[in-house]
Formats: sequence, structure tokens, C-alpha cells
Amino acid sequence: MLTSALTPYLAFNGTCREAMTFYQQRLGGDLQMQTYAGTPAAENLPAEAQNNVLHAILTNGSLVLMASDAGQQAVTKGNMVSLSVNCRSEEEITSLFQQFAEGGTITMDLQDTFWGAKFGILTDRFGIDWMFNYDKPTAE
Repeated sequence: MLTSALTPYLAFNGTCREAMTFYQQRLGGDLQMQTYAGTPAAENLPAEAQNNVLHAILTNGSLVLMASDAGQQAVTKGNMVSLSVNCRSEEEITSLFQQFAEGGTITMDLQDTFWGAKFGILTDRFGIDWMFNYDKPTAE
């Protein structure tokens, strides 16, 4: 039995602060960040990486998104995971999709789907894959 939450954790190559601030501005919530400076992990990093983000967490109600700069590890882009945002209105999905698409690449433009939703897929300017979905109200 799963008693905890499953939380996405994103890895960036020096752009964590910028990316998480971008996400907070669009998704709202409280953003907390800790840098490598002053921690034991700082001993293994060059001076120019000391202010990179060791850990960041964005919370807004049930939304939790964590991230960090990868330190000495290489960050490679894959296509095995996408973050999915379920929107509450057509206005919200349109606005969020446009904002996240700025500087990114649209894979599937927002469109009506056969399953009764408005849906779109994009990769943001930080290389993160996103799916946006709005389940339209059904006629009763």
C-alpha cells in the first residue's frame, strides 16, 4: 500500500533557479531554494557552481515539484517522462500552454480530442516535457 506521495524531481544544468522561478510565476505557490554554498556538497564543486541550486521545492496545495542543479553529473534529455497539468478551465489551459511554450517547442498544439478534452504537448525552454489537459464538461 502506498502511503506517501510520488513527487517529480527535475535535474538542471545550472538553470534550476531560473526554471523554478519560471514555474512559480505560472503555477503560483511557495518556492524555497538552497544553494550548494555552505554545505558539505560544496567541497566537490568549482567556485562558479557554489551558487547553483542544491535543492528547490515548489508547493501550491497538492502540487509539489522538486528540482536541483545536477552538480558534476551530466544532464541528458530523454523522452520517458512528461509532467502533466490538469487545468480547471479553457482559459487556464490556453494561458498556461502559451506561457510554457515561450522559448520552447510545441509537439502537439492545443486541440480538442476524441476523449472530450482540450490537450497539448510541449517542451519548455528548459528542456522539460509537459502535457496540458482540460476535461471539458459533459452534457447531462
